[in-house]
Amino acid sequence: MSNPSLSWNLVWDLRELLAYPFMVQALAAGTIAAILSGVLGWYMVLRRQTFAGHTLSTMSFPGAAAGMLVALPAALGYYVACVIAALAMARRPDAHDGGGGIQSARIGTIQAVGLAAGFLLLALSRSILGGLDDLLFGSFLGITPMQVWTLAIVAIVVLGILAVIGRPLLFVSLDPEAAYALGVPVRALETTFLLMLALTVAATTQITGALLVFALLVSPPAAALRLAARPIPSLLLSVGCAVAVIWCALVAAYFTTYPLGFYTTTFAFGFYLAAVGAQQLMRARTRPVTA
Repeated sequence: MSNPSLSWNLVWDLRELLAYPFMVQALAAGTIAAILSGVLGWYMVLRRQTFAGHTLSTMSFPGAAAGMLVALPAALGYYVACVIAALAMARRPDAHDGGGGIQSARIGTIQAVGLAAGFLLLALSRSILGGLDDLLFGSFLGITPMQVWTLAIVAIVVLGILAVIGRPLLFVSLDPEAAYALGVPVRALETTFLLMLALTVAATTQITGALLVFALLVSPPAAALRLAARPIPSLLLSVGCAVAVIWCALVAAYFTTYPLGFYTTTFAFGFYLAAVGAQQLMRARTRPVTA
């Protein structure tokens, strides 16, 4: 059986795409993961916590491997490992501990230990090797309706919490010293955000894989922050960009023989480059002309 290919009849292509339940489920799960990534990634980039986000995505690898080793769902391993890593990173160092340098060292140590544990678990169980590519680089095959519902519940919980703490979290992200002086619970907000980011990473990893979730978390929000200065338009643009990336990646992966992770990263990077170009163009148009 030959691989499906795009035609000039886009309506027919769309009908073919939606005729298969696995593609409908992949598009639904991908959309939910993209919305979560667009929102939480926007705060992550704004707060300059991309290193923490990368560490969480790395920790999903040993989490899934541990789950498969003990005959539990890989998705459960994603969530458990990411939440544990988020709690480990949540403690802020005291001033006499060396400040941000110690915190960065802690995050780097967690990442290194996570990678080592993942490869150890691979060595302990050969059965994991059969799904290693999907584990690391993602796949749109095999997504079940139960996984879609789980993603939807996680999204409702995370976005519901964010709707409550979004404004003070934005204040803390922009000016933590002033927020602390005004009595805003800075540490509680930071810990809550890391836990929400952990749930988002665990949800998104099921689509993009453990190594490529970072592209969906960083590139769309970074592109949006370059194009819009106000929070609400920038946040909406981040979500729209993330959804467009995952939909384009899923369609391209379905109609070609190349993996989903490659297209996710490529389209995300393409959107970022387009945003950089548009920003430079807008600056050139608004730059005053000197005689």
